[in-house]
Amino acid sequence: MYYFDYNGEKVSLLGMGCMRLPSDSEGNVDTEEAINTIREGIDGGITYLDTAYMYHGGYSERILGQALKDGYREKVLVADKMPPWFAKKKEDLEVIFNKQLERLDIDTIDIYLIHDIHGSTWDLIKKYGVLEFMEQKRAEGKIRYIGFSFHDDYDLFEEVINAYPWDVCQIQYNYVDVDFQAGRRGLELSRSKGIPVIIMEPMKGGKLAGGLPAEIDPLWERMSESRPPVDWGFAWVANQPGILTILSGMSSREQLRYNMNLFGSLAPGCLSEADNRVLEDISSKFRELTEYDCTACKYCMPCPLEINIPKIIDLYNQLALFENKEPIYDGYNWVAPHFASTCVACKKCESICPQKLPVSEIMKKASLAFDGKEI
Repeated sequence: MYYFDYNGEKVSLLGMGCMRLPSDSEGNVDTEEAINTIREGIDGGITYLDTAYMYHGGYSERILGQALKDGYREKVLVADKMPPWFAKKKEDLEVIFNKQLERLDIDTIDIYLIHDIHGSTWDLIKKYGVLEFMEQKRAEGKIRYIGFSFHDDYDLFEEVINAYPWDVCQIQYNYVDVDFQAGRRGLELSRSKGIPVIIMEPMKGGKLAGGLPAEIDPLWERMSESRPPVDWGFAWVANQPGILTILSGMSSREQLRYNMNLFGSLAPGCLSEADNRVLEDISSKFRELTEYDCTACKYCMPCPLEINIPKIIDLYNQLALFENKEPIYDGYNWVAPHFASTCVACKKCESICPQKLPVSEIMKKASLAFDGKEI
């Protein structure tokens, strides 16, 4: 497996995300299997493990802490995240952080990220002095590196990354989302500033791993060899320079073993120019098949009823594109409580949409598709 030298520490190109741990048929985490999966990953050479305060209702941190017993802690870098939206006052940051240390049962978090920076959380970060708090914890020896994970457009990314001397940053990136959120421009800006990038959603929540639109099938035949889409998707991300690690939420040992075997042959420069051009054509085909060409410019925001219009349009588009619907429905749950059915068709958004999209009509379709409600 390829390793990135980060301040003298070996960081595996494949990182383990602990948001989708092995679970039983009812969706409850299988503790024993999750611990064994994490340990097998570490034994196989994975050195970067990522969790967060709310993953599996906080159980992810506890399971990771159990998995790190018996000498495993010394073999890895542990990444966790501060969720500023859980804080109602500055003092709550201390409560949240101490709870994370308690769950993990460790003294120091190696890489501590501000979780999910977007417009409103960036305001909270400044209001509560989150960066000053993190610097204090670093001075106390309780965290080592400071970073952020990001879910907004490029303009805000540029503001955030220029606001502080970050050690790392984390963005969503895959061959379909090159212009989504921070995207390629964000990766290149980070690289120009010498800030290593952690990649999340390399498979777009699993949607690029299989069940892709049939119209794309002929394009795969142009690749240099016949391999599953998941192989090409990971190869495309691994090919990019400036990446610290690529997170994969592996929910079974079968997925873990497959990925570890695949990553044995992946490294920057692993993708030929010819194959890269085919993946660019596949990405273009995705855009062509997209029903509503929303650019997520957010001119429609804020909605008077606090509906995340661009997010719902994106999820509605995905329903028509991908065979695997489960992660799309899971993504829709994150827009709660302001679902598409909340829309009252005031059409304020339509009057300012640069793409002239029929937003109220889309919300009606999305409400039927996701909520089962007519509006």
